[in-house]
Amino acid sequence: MDTQITTKLKILKPVNEVFEAIVDPNKMSNYWFSSATARVEQGKTITWRYDEYNAEGDINVLAVEENKQIAFSWGGNDQETVVAITLKELDNTSTIIEVNESGLKEDDPEIVNKMIGQKEGWVYMLTCLKGYLENGINNLRASLIH
Repeated sequence: MDTQITTKLKILKPVNEVFEAIVDPNKMSNYWFSSATARVEQGKTITWRYDEYNAEGDINVLAVEENKQIAFSWGGNDQETVVAITLKELDNTSTIIEVNESGLKEDDPEIVNKMIGQKEGWVYMLTCLKGYLENGINNLRASLIH
């Protein structure tokens, strides 16, 4: 059986702006990963890079529905999880963004630490996205110290 985590946040921007901030690598680099090899589009395999941590990894884009949903898998091998990002427009000035990550293995002895780490990461990413979209703050990426 697999386990999932869910994180939600309200962003005071129209849904199309939130969507574009996620799929456009030039916008994403202002709050999340340093760079991406391509725009997030269904069927693509994209490499996301964190220059600050000298790290990179591939995502396999499973589904993209404009202004509604983005789904991808990442992690590889027996660590692979599926991330579904859902956007819900409240009105033309605000959006609820929800991130569900599933596929964490319940029998993994490190499951609690992994769930806490992933939840922490999604809260941080959504907070940086909110700061970027609502206030133009683009220097929070990779500020979290472990």
